[in-house]
Amino acid sequence: MSTVTIVLLVILAVLIIAVIALYFVGKKTQKKQEEQQEQIDAMKQTVSMLVIDKKRMKLKDAGLPQIVLDQTPKLLRGSKLPVVKAKVGPQIMTLICDEKIFDAVPVKKEVKADVSGIYITGVKGLHGKAPVVEQKKKSKFKQLVEKAQEKAGAKPVK
Repeated sequence: MSTVTIVLLVILAVLIIAVIALYFVGKKTQKKQEEQQEQIDAMKQTVSMLVIDKKRMKLKDAGLPQIVLDQTPKLLRGSKLPVVKAKVGPQIMTLICDEKIFDAVPVKKEVKADVSGIYITGVKGLHGKAPVVEQKKKSKFKQLVEKAQEKAGAKPVK
């Protein structure tokens, strides 16, 4: 056998081992995430709150309790989280919001929210209409690509 085929076989074997290892690690983390989601759902309470402000902030800049900072892994302390500042009853609290519902949270409105500890998992409007989520403005390039796809028939016309 030539050296090229031996090198390719070794690289192929390493890649196969890496894929198998990632498969089992992914399964394990998926089980952990499902267990955590069950715990969040079990502890969920519906609370009426006035949302003061919302933004994506670094964990250490968000003003969360020190115990929360101590419990998070060091790699995640620098990452940005969706943070909501809200008035719950007489006290103002800083809460972490679920990434899926962060855009639907209205600012300066009273809402009923599903809260599990300091984590907001769901929001329903209390007064008035549900807020309309504004779509981000598309770049010129994306607009041109969409137009071309519509003309080619690759994308359904709106």
